[in-house]
Amino acid sequence: MKFIRTLGFAAAALIVSTGVQAEQKFINVLTGGTSGVYYPMGVALSKLYGEALPNAKISVQSTKASAENVNLLQAGRGEVAFALGDTVSNAYKGVEEAGFKKPLTKLRALGAIYPNYIQIVASKESGIKTLADLKGKRISVGAPKSGTELNARALFKAAGMSYEDFAKTEYLPFGESVELMKNRQLDATLQSAGLGVASLRDLSSAIEIVVVSIPADVVEKVGDPAYAAEAIPANTYTGQTEDVPTAAVRNILVTHEDVDADAVYAMTKAMFTNMDQMVAAHASAKGITLEGAAKALPLPLHPGAERYYREAGVLK
Repeated sequence: MKFIRTLGFAAAALIVSTGVQAEQKFINVLTGGTSGVYYPMGVALSKLYGEALPNAKISVQSTKASAENVNLLQAGRGEVAFALGDTVSNAYKGVEEAGFKKPLTKLRALGAIYPNYIQIVASKESGIKTLADLKGKRISVGAPKSGTELNARALFKAAGMSYEDFAKTEYLPFGESVELMKNRQLDATLQSAGLGVASLRDLSSAIEIVVVSIPADVVEKVGDPAYAAEAIPANTYTGQTEDVPTAAVRNILVTHEDVDADAVYAMTKAMFTNMDQMVAAHASAKGITLEGAAKALPLPLHPGAERYYREAGVLK
């Protein structure tokens, strides 16, 4: 019995001496499609996490993005994920219309990051210039029940439209949507992503495009505080010479309650003290601010992230 106790004390001492690495052995970062913004940012985060947690095994997983990511977190099949703010809110509350049959109560926030801009891009030859012009046309709205597709439903409903108004509705990832547009099999694509997303840069360099305006009154009619009226700055894409009004939704970096608090603290600190590497991975990271990270979140902060924000002076 004494020998067993001695072993127990030795194990406890080992855990104390090795710190967070003894607690958190795996960090799987859930992102999105490789042609979006989540993936390159997730790769950048994984490198930072590897430096902050050298004894943990870090991996990056390409997924169908927001909705799949929060479900994977709830199931313990990931430790950190990118997701749209409205998707996170619906998941945490268990909004069935959004595809969440019960609340995903294990979810916790690492912090708010950059905004997604809801970007509707049409081929110039389609003749589409306004939302109303989309009627009778062929459009892709993102993977089924993805964050992008939920954004599409909300915005078209606010504009008094539905998928039935279109000649054809495709539920495809960004890259596939762009390839179909290049081949004249689609007229438009709706993509919820950071500014300058690779898929739309590729499209605008291949064909002439029109970025379709989403007026501020339509954004207001969505009736969700997660949606804000913003603009896609001129020259974000080839041939786009003017600012274009649209809607933006903040992204949230999400974890779950079972991830070790010391590890979450280390990961949160690693990102905010190495923002130059995040911006180098994708320009959308310029929209990430320490001051805004802990504000107006749709779910509780993870204690590890809260500790960092208090230490950094942005939470009292």
